[in-house]
Amino acid sequence: MKLFWSILFSCLLGYFLFVLGPPVGGILAFGILFGCLFRGLYLLSTLHEKIAKAEIVNKQAPRSRDVI
Repeated sequence: MKLFWSILFSCLLGYFLFVLGPPVGGILAFGILFGCLFRGLYLLSTLHEKIAKAEIVNKQAPRSRDVI
């Protein structure tokens, strides 16, 4: 259902940008595109920092008794 609303919103936004004309619609489209790219890079950077700070702990698994 989220995909449907996303597609519908994208169609409405595309139509709105098309109606505004090339100069205004183009500026808004590039603003939206680069805003999403910069936000994605920021989230990727914070994710990298959190993973880099994480400590890897190697614990040996408990051994089961050998049954003969």
